[in-house]
Amino acid sequence: MGFAEQRFNVNLSILFTELPLLERPAAAAAAGFTAVELWWPWVDSPTPEQSELDALKKAIEDAGVQLTGLNFYAGQLPGPDRGALSIPGDESEKFRANIEVAAEFAHSLGTKALNALYGNRVEGVDPAEQDALALENLVLAARAADRIGAILLIETLNRPESPLYPLVSAPAGIGIVDKVNAATGLGNAKFLMDLYHLSMNGEDLPSVIEQYAPKTGHVQIADNPGRGAPGTGSLPLEGLLDQLRKAGYEGWVGLEYKPGDRPSAEAFGWLPVEYRAAR
Repeated sequence: MGFAEQRFNVNLSILFTELPLLERPAAAAAAGFTAVELWWPWVDSPTPEQSELDALKKAIEDAGVQLTGLNFYAGQLPGPDRGALSIPGDESEKFRANIEVAAEFAHSLGTKALNALYGNRVEGVDPAEQDALALENLVLAARAADRIGAILLIETLNRPESPLYPLVSAPAGIGIVDKVNAATGLGNAKFLMDLYHLSMNGEDLPSVIEQYAPKTGHVQIADNPGRGAPGTGSLPLEGLLDQLRKAGYEGWVGLEYKPGDRPSAEAFGWLPVEYRAAR
């Protein structure tokens, strides 16, 4: 099994970023991939001009790739922010303004997964207040995702790189998934299992897979240490993906790693070309 049995997509917000946004879908296609995912591309605007949305849609369609996943607005990412939905005031309002925009854009491209980053803890704000706001906003996001036949993803990050982010373990992420599903009754909230982040937290990855594969809606990978391509670190990624398959996970595996000191097109040598197109 291993890499040959997976459905890979390329995250165009961390790979091919040496190129302008509208050139990245074609670059991924030229490298042999047929599926991509994105963080919210307009970090300064939850509601960009329709012309900007249309241009990105056209670039994706012209490249012949499928957009399989999209983040909701998450603030300055990459940057200091880790989401907006639990942050009172302007950021929460921006997230709410973005919900329908992101969902409609996803729907226009047949995208079936929307990722909602929780947001950092804010000094001077009661964590319970943030958590209550987060649940309100996640319920809105889950309902919007459901209207387009999509799932809502809840992502765990890692404490060393995101010390203010409260979801830094698989159980913490799963707990939010369960709360959202209980609140909506829709069952479309799922766990985003990022093996790099979980490994940075020192979690037992085989145990996490065994426990939480049934609640997982998306998987992302990078090697550790370094967050580079598979084979640049010490994570047994091929074996872990095998275990996920055997546990019943048949979804996408997002390539969310840094290309290193080379063009992104040269960062896929670990994966034979015949395994890159989605099957």
